[in-house]
Amino acid sequence: MTPDQLRDEVGDGAIDTVAVAFTDHYGRLVGKRLDAGFFLDVALDEGTHACDYLLTVDMEMEPVEGYEFANWASGYGDVHLVADLATLRRCGWTDRTALVLCDVHRGADHAEVAVAPRSILKRQVAAAAAAGFEVDAASEIEFFLYRDSYREAHLKNYADLEPAGWYVEDYHLLQGARVEHFVGAARRALRRSEIPVESSKGEAATGQHELNVRYADVLTTADRHAVMKEALKELAEATGVSVSFMAKPHADQPGSSCHLHVSLRRGEVNAFAAEGDDSTDVFRWFLGGWMAHAADLMPCYAPTVNSYKRFQQQSWAPTGLAWSHDNRTAGFRVVGEGPSRRIECRLPGADANPYLAHAAALASGLDGIANRIEPPPALRGDAYAPGNEVRPLPSTLREATERFVASTAARRLLGDDVVDHYAHFHDAECAAYERAVTDWERRRYFERI
Repeated sequence: MTPDQLRDEVGDGAIDTVAVAFTDHYGRLVGKRLDAGFFLDVALDEGTHACDYLLTVDMEMEPVEGYEFANWASGYGDVHLVADLATLRRCGWTDRTALVLCDVHRGADHAEVAVAPRSILKRQVAAAAAAGFEVDAASEIEFFLYRDSYREAHLKNYADLEPAGWYVEDYHLLQGARVEHFVGAARRALRRSEIPVESSKGEAATGQHELNVRYADVLTTADRHAVMKEALKELAEATGVSVSFMAKPHADQPGSSCHLHVSLRRGEVNAFAAEGDDSTDVFRWFLGGWMAHAADLMPCYAPTVNSYKRFQQQSWAPTGLAWSHDNRTAGFRVVGEGPSRRIECRLPGADANPYLAHAAALASGLDGIANRIEPPPALRGDAYAPGNEVRPLPSTLREATERFVASTAARRLLGDDVVDHYAHFHDAECAAYERAVTDWERRRYFERI
């Protein structure tokens, strides 16, 4: 919606609240709810402020020591939130509310904060434009749906939850119909929120679903992705159910992915497509660069301890680096023809921060074009099968973070400030996990050790 449309709806009493938001490291929306009149009178032009500690906290909102960006010594001052009015939209999942996404600026000189997730992606979009390309993208997000509310799930310690279905429902219309009270409501809410939906479907695990939004330019796609996750969580809260975007909620079932689809355009022409040949130089080099740097940038695709538990044999998640044509066992799957020719990366889970994942993909692919990096030969057959030459991936967040922080390529592509900031974030996440005593440990060792 436009500011003028917002003014009309505020005047009519249809909207009285504007949420101003940006994403933290995890991809969660954080921000404020403003009175709609105050937003129009002040924040529309002048922005608003938030504490800079939001880009230093852990999942529990505890400030983590050791960041250069903000710390106790600096007093945790403010950042300036500048609304990107292209993202202004009604919140179709709740009453009388609009939402706008913000860029995060430094308070002193109003320059964009370099380590903010949206800023990182915007720099890569600018780099693509400087190279003569526009970037189209989509992200397919899977999630688990439970009949327990979030409060009930918390009181049950997130154990023994009741999934929305009781058998695997991949493409199954009957089982899918049983959850239309939520998934159908989500589709309609997103459409009312100016987020165009393609489809929803049951997925490959019990109670698992996928809801796909139409492709767009890569920044719009990342914005829609972040808003969609917030919308589904708020809608779940309102309807007494819960959704989870964990990469691997259950050890005995497939995890939830976030497949990235990316292509480059020159004007209206898909730079990946050539008449009678799907292997243009731009396509090959972009794929080559994306694959060459994937292992070094894994924390951008798999950002949590849980992410790495999704990479299991015959789980629909990749276990190594390979590419193939329309082959779901490979980490990079080439799909579409002509104008729809694109690369699908199957590395990210549903827990990925969309700005960081797309930024890593774009930085890697553009580097491939600049340096004419050729991909390995296409895989034929089953990427899980023994004997296939599939390059390994880091197997834990700790291993991935160590590789990330030591990588000269990561530093060249994203910048020292970004690498050091996010390596510190992931180090803190690993340390929190390594201190934890889990149910698995108690069940295994309590009596029998």
